[in-house]
Amino acid sequence: MPQFSYIAMDGNGKEQKGKLEAPSEDVATSELKKKGLFPTQIKNLDAAAARKKKKKGGGINLNLQIGAAVIKRKELTVITRQLATLLDAGLPLIRSLRTLERQAKNPMTKKVLGQAADSVEGGSTFAEALAQHPKSFDKLYLNMIRAGEASGAMEAILNRLALFMEKAARIAGKVKSALIYPAVVMSIALLVTAGLMIFIVPNFKKIFTELLGEDERLPEITEFVMGVSDMMIHQWWMFIAAIIGIIVVYKVVYANKYGRWGIDWVKYNMPLFGTIISRTAIARFSRTLGTLMSSGVPVLNALIIVRDTSGNEVVASAIQKIHAAVKEGEGIAAPLGATQIFPQMVISMVEVGEETGKLPEMLDKIANTYEEEVDNAVGALTSMIEPLMIVFLAVVVGTIVIALFMPLVKIIENLGG
Repeated sequence: MPQFSYIAMDGNGKEQKGKLEAPSEDVATSELKKKGLFPTQIKNLDAAAARKKKKKGGGINLNLQIGAAVIKRKELTVITRQLATLLDAGLPLIRSLRTLERQAKNPMTKKVLGQAADSVEGGSTFAEALAQHPKSFDKLYLNMIRAGEASGAMEAILNRLALFMEKAARIAGKVKSALIYPAVVMSIALLVTAGLMIFIVPNFKKIFTELLGEDERLPEITEFVMGVSDMMIHQWWMFIAAIIGIIVVYKVVYANKYGRWGIDWVKYNMPLFGTIISRTAIARFSRTLGTLMSSGVPVLNALIIVRDTSGNEVVASAIQKIHAAVKEGEGIAAPLGATQIFPQMVISMVEVGEETGKLPEMLDKIANTYEEEVDNAVGALTSMIEPLMIVFLAVVVGTIVIALFMPLVKIIENLGG
């Protein structure tokens, strides 16, 4: 009969450790509950020994993998929700992880869950097991798991974490949709323009030369369009070099902290898109800080995590200043206002939250408000971009058409004369 080791809490809240024999993990759990113990960890010693022996054994492993296994963000959100449900149903952590490991279709996900379960079975805490996979579980995730283990409310923390990830994914999707549309339209506009300049304009140039002669001076706009066309045909490498140069310069500047701050400041304050970026940053700050604080993470640690996961150097610098002020004994509202990047409404709501002792709840309300504003801003931007793109296309194509039409008028006049 399999032997299990267990860690359980008795009626007085004291931790008890021991071993027992049982046909299965479910039976072992039931036996412990009959004794008035509430198991927090049950480990199948025979299964663990078999896995250890299998790892030590030789053989050829055909499952080759380059780099560390990583769980994709979207899949991690689903797994977090499922794990919370399993724990809520009363299943022990290890069994819940093994269940998710069996259900996983992605081999990367299966591997990460399996290794996490092995680590927990080996005596590691859940947070320590997840910390071995930093590419899958970021600081925010790990700190919330640690808070869940410390408070004994892992199910509630996982549910809160899953909700946070779902809302973060939704708001990120909204912003991406707002940015993708103009990028696609601009790409089509550039392709159409390139096609006209490379294939159509040269044919007209031949016609003008044959009918007007090489010495005939063309209108300035026509000569400009012809010159650009010649460059695109004969000196195309200059355009590619310019694009590569811009990308390289951007990468070099963004690699520097001050350069990154400058680029993010431009993004934060740019017309049209700046509104969406700033409101998204405020919603993310509020949601992350509120979720961490309501999960029991100390405010100073929470601010460091928010700073590292902000995704914007301007916001990160502001949060660093807030952290320094809070460390000196100040509240959050005053240094929040001193950063000058958060609206007065946010500062006022944070101040009320601190005064009433309900700051996490107030931060969640701020996040909900600004997420709605992002939705509205995305809709407004989309409706505004459509006519702007039409005007842009009309100007570009219209300029080329006018440049080609003006010499034709002269040719018609010559033929009529």
